[in-house]
Amino acid sequence: MTNMDRLIITSDQKAFFSIKEVAQILSLSLKTIRRYIAAGELQSILIGGVYRIPKPALEEFINSYNPQDFKAHTNKKSVIVHKNNEVQNDFDPYKINWCDISANWNTTTAYEYTFVDLFCGAGGLSKGLEMAGLNGLCGIDWFKEAGMTYRRNFKHPLIEGDIKTAEKKKEFYDTVRNALKGKDLTIVAGGFPCQGFSMSGNRIIDDPRNSLYLEMLEIVKTLKPKYVLCENVVGLRTMLGGKVEQKILTDFENAGYKMNVTTLRAADYDVPQKRDRVIFIGNRIGAINYYPKPILSPDEYKTTASAISDLMNHPNDPAFNHEPTHHSKEMRLRLQAVPEGKSLYAKYSDSWKKCPWNEASCTIKENHGGVNIHPKLPRVLTAREMARLQSFPDDFIFEGKKTKQLVQIGNAVPPLLGKAIGLSIIQSIEEFEGKTKK
Repeated sequence: MTNMDRLIITSDQKAFFSIKEVAQILSLSLKTIRRYIAAGELQSILIGGVYRIPKPALEEFINSYNPQDFKAHTNKKSVIVHKNNEVQNDFDPYKINWCDISANWNTTTAYEYTFVDLFCGAGGLSKGLEMAGLNGLCGIDWFKEAGMTYRRNFKHPLIEGDIKTAEKKKEFYDTVRNALKGKDLTIVAGGFPCQGFSMSGNRIIDDPRNSLYLEMLEIVKTLKPKYVLCENVVGLRTMLGGKVEQKILTDFENAGYKMNVTTLRAADYDVPQKRDRVIFIGNRIGAINYYPKPILSPDEYKTTASAISDLMNHPNDPAFNHEPTHHSKEMRLRLQAVPEGKSLYAKYSDSWKKCPWNEASCTIKENHGGVNIHPKLPRVLTAREMARLQSFPDDFIFEGKKTKQLVQIGNAVPPLLGKAIGLSIIQSIEEFEGKTKK
């Protein structure tokens, strides 16, 4: 599933949006939207003398911006309304409890705590949770090549197919329950697609594309894990003026889970990439939902150079996912001329973007053919270079054709970000169990 597949778009057929429509979608003023256009941060084109924003440009803008960049609701205190219309003010999803994971960062402890990974893709989140010491029981995804990769790199099973079908759902539940042997499941984790949350009106429930979010909610209600971990694109937080985020919080609250939500930057946790993800954490046992304190400050971020410089002279090695693309002479000259941090194409600044060499990389992605440009060589990054910038270890091998490998890597959660989150959940569990034993 690509980032574009995750986004929330008014109509699949709509190719262009007016400034007024974009302002309504993002809950911003017309003046603010015009400022973004004037600054070149939101791409637009003139059609009949009127500015229009192409659908891909809007998707890119939503995916690329941290919600703090928008004058949105996210800094306000949340109020959760229950089914009985009573208002609960004693739990604030935006009041984040941070924990220090640095003491455990370079040690590996095996725990009995378990997780399943929904919409797992190649397994970036699964790998991170395993690195934290958690035990994977099952992954599930429909992407064939990602499934091949997952099976190669993990000992626990993968269910390949559509979880909406009764057959796959039963296979998933049977696999998980057989692995649990009567014990409680610790975590249901997953990054559900969110394109069904319409930006037009209030159609949050009825859109059939919501089915995968609702499947995750149903799985949580059925398996009753102690914790829930959801990750998504930063654009989710501003959809419908915050109503989508609030609905997710309320749905899980009504299912018995107290949830927190914030945005984490992967570079804060040893990932050589400035990748932001929205992270929901909830639990039904009355514990504190902890988030990991950054282990690096911005001036300590791992750089692109530190991650991939040794691969510049590495020979072509398909078994290592390192196959440099052979561009034409003209394309090589064009790629070489792109400044660091800029894109080959002015209209789509988040595709064919050149990573900065002496800073943490820009977001790594494969966006409908748009890939990242190597900062020093006149070519795009190889799959292994992308995997390094995503913090995958070198022994994590991706299956399928190179184009499929790039999609898998670009869509993945950076494993070290997953590790940091896993360590914070472990700290929450151990603190709660320590208190209950007393």
